[in-house]
Amino acid sequence: MAALGFTLLAAASCQKSGPDLGSLLGADAPVPPKLVKEMQAKNMAVAAPLLVRLYKEESQLEVWKQKTDGEYALLKTYSICAWSGKLGPKREAGDRQAPEGFYRISQGQMNPASNYHLAFNIGYPNQYDRANGATGEHLMVHGSCNSSGCYAMDDWQVEELYALARDAFKGGQREFQLQAFPFRMTPKNMARHRQSDHYAFWKMLKQGSDRFELTKKPIEIGVCEKRYVFDPKLEAGQTLSPNGPCPSVAEPVNVAAKRIADEAEEEKLVATMKPSDFAQTTTFAYKPGMPITAEAYAAEQHRRPGFDRLGKPVEQKPASVFAPLTGR
Repeated sequence: MAALGFTLLAAASCQKSGPDLGSLLGADAPVPPKLVKEMQAKNMAVAAPLLVRLYKEESQLEVWKQKTDGEYALLKTYSICAWSGKLGPKREAGDRQAPEGFYRISQGQMNPASNYHLAFNIGYPNQYDRANGATGEHLMVHGSCNSSGCYAMDDWQVEELYALARDAFKGGQREFQLQAFPFRMTPKNMARHRQSDHYAFWKMLKQGSDRFELTKKPIEIGVCEKRYVFDPKLEAGQTLSPNGPCPSVAEPVNVAAKRIADEAEEEKLVATMKPSDFAQTTTFAYKPGMPITAEAYAAEQHRRPGFDRLGKPVEQKPASVFAPLTGR
């Protein structure tokens, strides 16, 4: 029971120093030749604009690139090494939650001197977060496979992400969009999470997700009445206020058709689900500023197998030739 007495001082963000796992090629690493060939095969220029999509539950990060016809296509899917907290948005500094929502990353948010190999700032809190009283700062996508509210990748992965973003900025992209979701926004997943306190928030995120999936282009994000609005059509001189009234936003026919079809499928699924079919709401809760026990730390960490709590690879002992005889 010695572990019960073990405590970890919880960091408020991913700004502090992290484990030194050594450097690879760093911020000047080129896009790997294999990835360049994949871009060429998909009619993407190396310096073409990009967009990033994150899915917590699946622990996946997608990079989309613009093709020569103007639409975006999926270039590569990365396995997120670690993220902390639970499904749901970040609300308070030090709550160890990874953000969910729509964010913009400019060249000034790239950090080539990160203590976590390389990093870029997500841009939390955005207008929506601030309008809803959310606090916190220094939330990143970074390397070193260790998270206190960030999305942590392997060092080689963050080098690729950094190189892709760097070349897109060189090509003229002023900022790229990052869409962070709790899970893939399918009718099945929405049905599974119907009982969550965050369901209404996730339905709002799904509206933006649907628009991107239908248009294959970055969506315009606005905030008014403390909520997201997507592709708002504003009159000349009209602006949005995060706390002010929202203008009327027409829902495109294809977006409305997808929403209606998905809602019908979700209702059909819910009608046949047993209580055990719904996603279980975690009981984990962390109070910002307090020490966190080893058990609680393990409960709120979502880390790829094979890494310890500091993000270091765990050495796998070779199997013994005597295992069949000893049972080990």
